[in-house]
This record gives sequence, C-alpha cells and structure tokens, in this order.
Amino acid sequence: MTRTLDEAEAERHRAKMAKRKAVQDAEVAEKKTEKGLLIVHTGTGKGKSTAAFGLALRMLGRGKRVGVVQFIKGGWHSAERDALAAFGDQVSWHTMGEGFTWETQDLKRDVAAAERAWAKALELIADLAFALVILDELNIALRYDYLDLAAVIAALRGRREGLHIVVTGRNAKPELIAAADLVTEMTLVKHHFAAGVKAQPGIEF
Repeated sequence: MTRTLDEAEAERHRAKMAKRKAVQDAEVAEKKTEKGLLIVHTGTGKGKSTAAFGLALRMLGRGKRVGVVQFIKGGWHSAERDALAAFGDQVSWHTMGEGFTWETQDLKRDVAAAERAWAKALELIADLAFALVILDELNIALRYDYLDLAAVIAALRGRREGLHIVVTGRNAKPELIAAADLVTEMTLVKHHFAAGVKAQPGIEF
C-alpha cells in the first residue's frame, strides 16, 4: 500500500533531512585522524567472528592482505576459511586451537596451543604486508589465563602504525576494552539453540 503524501509534509521532511545532513557533514569534517584500530567484538550474542570476517572481506576488496589466527577453534572446519581461500595469498589463515577447554580437558595442552597461536599472531602483527590481523577467540584464551594478559595488551598497544587488529570472543578483559579503539558487544536476545535447533552449515560453520 502506497502512502499518500501532501506537498507540505514532503517539504517539512526535506527541510528536516537537510538540517540533519548539515549536522552530519560538519561532524564528519571534524574527524582528521587516520590510524590503525584495535577492535574488540565481545558479548554473549552470536556474530562476533562473523563480523570480523566481514571486515576481512572489506579489506580484501581494497586489495589489502589479511591475517587470521584462530586461538580456540580447531575441531570444526569453518566455511569462512574455504571462502577466503579464493583470495589466494591475500589471506594467511592459521587455525591453531585444539577445541574448547571442556573438549581437551588438558590445561597444559591448552596453554601450549595458545602460546603457539600467540607466537603466530606476533609474527603476522610484525609483517608489514598485512593491513588487518584477526585474532579469533583470543578473548577466550585470555579469560582462562592461557596467556599473560599484560604482555598481550602491550603487544596490541604497540602495533605498528596503520595496522588494524580485531579480537573476538566472549568476556573481553577490562584491560583489553580500555586499550581498544572500538568495542562492540553482541547481546543475546534470542537463540535458536534454545528451541532445539542444532548448529547448521552456512550459519554456525
């Protein structure tokens, strides 16, 4: 059904949007700084890693190189990796985890895997070829104290100029949130798992 608009209403809308545009344009014009960002995706809701891989696609669309280190995930093969493989050496993907701690049930093994993943992360962070580095589920490794938090924060803060880093995972540490430039918390409102729907290809993996 098409809504009927009279000329007076249309003109009021035009004037309102013109004022809004002027405010928006002025605010955008004030922003002068360009820098590499530390971005954190956290919270109980679904979509933290998905959002990070969306940024990867945006960066790849700009012809830039992207590095990915997965700290916890290892048991599941993700379709995102298959899709991004189409970009060839523009993407450097490293799945370093061995599954969640309740799956391995081996603290020493989990710590060793996290340390290997962090070493790879530092390698990618130092490589001038990369414009974006995604540290998937690093928050989980930090939550369980698999890595030294202070050392991780120092390395992320000391990233080279122009490098963007995305950290994902629930329960981001307050120190990481304080160090970040952008923090998004995905909030769980409703999840199909609660209704008995299992993880499905193309949605969860």
